[in-house]
Amino acid sequence: MYKSAYVALFSLSLFGSPAYADFASCVAGLRSSALSQGISASTFDNAMSGIEPDMKIIELMDNQPEFKTPIWDYLGTLVDDEKIADGKAMLRKYSATLASAEERYGVDRHTIAAVWGVESDFGKAGGKFSLMQSLPTVACFGKRRNEYFRSEFMSALKIIERGDLEPIKMRGSWAGAFGHTQFMPSTYLRLAVDGDGDGRRDLVDSIPDALHSTANYLAKAGWQTGSSWGYEVRIPDSYSGTSGRTNKQAVSSWASRGITKIDGSGLTGSGNAGLLLPAGKDGPAFLVFKNYDAAYSYNGADSYALAISLLSDRLKGKQGIQTEWPTDDLPLNRNERRELQRALIAKGYDVGEPDGAVGAKTRAAIKDVEGKSGLPQTGRPGSKVLKLLSGR
Repeated sequence: MYKSAYVALFSLSLFGSPAYADFASCVAGLRSSALSQGISASTFDNAMSGIEPDMKIIELMDNQPEFKTPIWDYLGTLVDDEKIADGKAMLRKYSATLASAEERYGVDRHTIAAVWGVESDFGKAGGKFSLMQSLPTVACFGKRRNEYFRSEFMSALKIIERGDLEPIKMRGSWAGAFGHTQFMPSTYLRLAVDGDGDGRRDLVDSIPDALHSTANYLAKAGWQTGSSWGYEVRIPDSYSGTSGRTNKQAVSSWASRGITKIDGSGLTGSGNAGLLLPAGKDGPAFLVFKNYDAAYSYNGADSYALAISLLSDRLKGKQGIQTEWPTDDLPLNRNERRELQRALIAKGYDVGEPDGAVGAKTRAAIKDVEGKSGLPQTGRPGSKVLKLLSGR
């Protein structure tokens, strides 16, 4: 089919709206590219049948929680008692699968489980966006990284072409990550493995495939078997030196500057380490090693890597962070967020179901409460607004 004819037919499928002409033209170009890469016309046309752009996705590109949310809020819901209890239950339920993944790839089973918990809440929150809609939308209309998303769309089509998944199964984040442990399509093609022995790589409906693939990813990212990701440390009040994940130095060098473990004991660990100060020198501090870097590579954010690392420790039975965050408005865990939402509903606000997931409606309601109470209108679900609403 010639490109102009495909544009015309695609435009008609969108009710002939001129608002979608650019999308139709872009999709025609994507189709040509797909065919040149060996993807069949039937695969492309079936996957894109009836697809319209979703412009809400473009708004989401500038509001990624790893980069917009205070780290204490981010960790408050991802490393809370509820997540830890669920994670321990998954460790028991899938003990054989996690043990085989650990043996096969040398990656600690608690870290594999932590990735699963952070990425999809152990399969309960895999994402609502169809990749066949979201990826073409951002490829065609995104403000940046258009070529990257075009490439990911091609990878998604190749997964369909090879018979691993049907298009309807490919639902995930707006950016294209999907499955139990949220692989991008290109990562899926490169690193997904068959964990249950059925000859397919299905990270959507096969938990063994997802967990083995996650272990494979971390192993390829440089995971060191038997080593720690790091630990919390105490820095001297006068410390003003270097910090950051990539500014690695010998452990002995950090020790010579008066840095100790959080309990005051001497530093341990081999190789070089970085000093992480995610909230500045007045907040918690961590010494991080190569296994932290492996977790970081999964999403490219310190808040994310810390969530994985700290949750894995808690799943092992270790203590959580000992140093308080530098804020007078402490974060809420998921149960407290549900309590906050129920209090807002009792005040007459429409925030949807009190599920602990803070979306636009909940934030708007919080802003209104803050404004009426003379507080800065942040929309943030913190302890101050909860106390205000509950009368504590």
